[in-house]
Amino acid sequence: MSGPTVAIAPSTPEWAAEAVRLGGGTPTSEPGEAEALIWLQPGEPARLGELLGAHRGLRWVQLPFAGVEAFAAAGVLSADRSWTCAKGCYAEPVAEHALALSLAGLRLLPERVTARSWGQPAGTSLYDSSVVILGGGGITAELLRLLQAFRVRATVVRRRRDPVPGAARTVPVSDLHRVLPGALVVYLALALTPSTAGIIGADELSLMDPRAWLVNVARGGHVDTEALVSALGSGAIAGAALDVTDPEPLPDGHPLWEAPNCIITPHTADTWDMIRPRLARRIEDNVARFATGAPLLGLVDPAEGY
Repeated sequence: MSGPTVAIAPSTPEWAAEAVRLGGGTPTSEPGEAEALIWLQPGEPARLGELLGAHRGLRWVQLPFAGVEAFAAAGVLSADRSWTCAKGCYAEPVAEHALALSLAGLRLLPERVTARSWGQPAGTSLYDSSVVILGGGGITAELLRLLQAFRVRATVVRRRRDPVPGAARTVPVSDLHRVLPGALVVYLALALTPSTAGIIGADELSLMDPRAWLVNVARGGHVDTEALVSALGSGAIAGAALDVTDPEPLPDGHPLWEAPNCIITPHTADTWDMIRPRLARRIEDNVARFATGAPLLGLVDPAEGY
């Protein structure tokens, strides 16, 4: 029995075609010939919508990134197809980056990197501390594994009440205000949806410990940027380490660039060199699963938007 014919768009790089072949499928650049689509452009949701409208026979669509908020906002996600994304694929490098950002902040590394005199001894240890992680997906699971070495007491805040392995406790979003006080680090690793946009605002920042660091490796829209600038300036929190910002890219001259207690990396928790082999494995696995009718990895719920 031959495998499925899988279209790759808007271009057809050889690495993606090889991943389809390894999964038992036949790659093509012609969506009209295919039953499934690998979409490799993280932007341009309208372009994807036009393609899908013209090719109703595409029953499954694989998206390239974990975040699908642009496709959800554009109304592209529909219940008449199966949708998968890369959630879970990039958990290791993103969790690694989140840990690096928190350690850099707690140990005041930005200040020391630019110092030209000995200075005063300072810094905070992550060991035996309390941390809060917003989100219960693959990044959180990997981050919890890394944090085990530091004996932290981790509280996971997520939509569902199901316990997350490795966390000391798992609480619903309604308990966020209750668990923020006392956390040394607050990590953001959740999907961006209408209900999570601005989940960290002035009220949440005011509840955080003055020695706490906010680490965001999710989406800039989770944080009220104006409120964050104010909290950093007033010393309400010790600092913020951001791989994502709102707006993004962060314009030159923005107040966050001037904040000495803010670390910014340009959305590089997972670079393309890190992503490509992991995405290739996800494509291979899902093509094989699609061919046999097995459950697909990284399923997206069009109603929930992630």
